[in-house]
Amino acid sequence: MLELLEKAVMTTIGVAAITRKKTEELVAEMKERFKLSEEEGKQLMDRIQAIANESREKISEMAEVEVKKVIERLGLVSRDEFDLLSKRVEELESQRNN
Repeated sequence: MLELLEKAVMTTIGVAAITRKKTEELVAEMKERFKLSEEEGKQLMDRIQAIANESREKISEMAEVEVKKVIERLGLVSRDEFDLLSKRVEELESQRNN
């Protein structure tokens, strides 16, 4: 039963955006409506939060990948590449001035 409730909840809410407070409100409502025990309610809340955290991480990773693709497509350099090139220019200028 908990698995069915979990699927219903995940389908109806934005998992990545759910806050702990919202989860607690939702679980309290479901405990009352479906007569869940305190332990079942806690398990449901923990599972929803775990899924929400996973979703946030996946979204963040996907966004990072997409940003990197756009940077490559535009021919931009990363901060690390820029810093390396800047350091190299400084070294070459230093050698030239000696």
